[in-house]
Amino acid sequence: MKVAILGLGAMGLPMAQCLSDKFEVTGFDVTAERRALAESAGLAVASSAAEAATDADVALVAVRNREQLESLLWGEDPIAPALASGAAVVLTSTVGIATAVSVAERLANSGLHLVDAPVSGGPARAGNGDLLVVVGATDDAWEHALPVLEALASTLKRMGEKPGDGQAMKTVNQLLCGVHIAAAGEALALASALGLDAEDALETLMAGAAASFMLGDRGPRALKAYDEGDAEVKSRLDIFVKDMGIVTNAARAAGLAVPVAAAAEQLYLLGQAQGKQALDDSAIITVIAPNSR
Repeated sequence: MKVAILGLGAMGLPMAQCLSDKFEVTGFDVTAERRALAESAGLAVASSAAEAATDADVALVAVRNREQLESLLWGEDPIAPALASGAAVVLTSTVGIATAVSVAERLANSGLHLVDAPVSGGPARAGNGDLLVVVGATDDAWEHALPVLEALASTLKRMGEKPGDGQAMKTVNQLLCGVHIAAAGEALALASALGLDAEDALETLMAGAAASFMLGDRGPRALKAYDEGDAEVKSRLDIFVKDMGIVTNAARAAGLAVPVAAAAEQLYLLGQAQGKQALDDSAIITVIAPNSR
């Protein structure tokens, strides 16, 4: 199976490395730095998106938002016309339900499938084929992309038979992730404000009922951001501006109040307004309590 990976960022590159063990993989990224990094990791890298996608059976897409997705498929360097007949586009990004539905309809008009398959787990798990992958896809699309999905996932869950169902589940997932990151920052800021050693507080919290994946994963980087004003960027703060917007918009459309998610969204928006959009999302702690400890 020939697989194109479009987007070699924090998630796309490790997914490409994982898949390259089992499939013929060609990658592309708009950033020369990311292409060079992929080449140094031993991956085949094309000079354009369309070249990477030429005659591919599966195009795995790891982009940031709807605009990037539509540009990749049908823009100046389009992959949709280059794909093999009956190919599947595996959308791993969080773009919202409506986008998945509209893109699937347009692809279907060209005889292509959309596999709505957003992922969760982070870069390290992506490289090990240890992701949670939630899928919305027709029977034909599911069967076509299943070998790729199984290679990426330790937990693979088909949420429904239509594109948009995967995005719906990822929206619920991102509500919790966004809230948990904000809550972790708030808790560690409070520990410092109360005169506790923040590293000891984090270690103690992770041993009890208050532990969470986001606290354990983001906590050390949050404390570095608090001390030094910077931390390694593994997930940009503005990703959660986008994702929490998707969450609150979806809830509004469903007629459901989500006050905790809405409060977290405001923190990410404040961080963006303060010029922190390109920082790691753990820097939310500096929005909650801007003074270093």
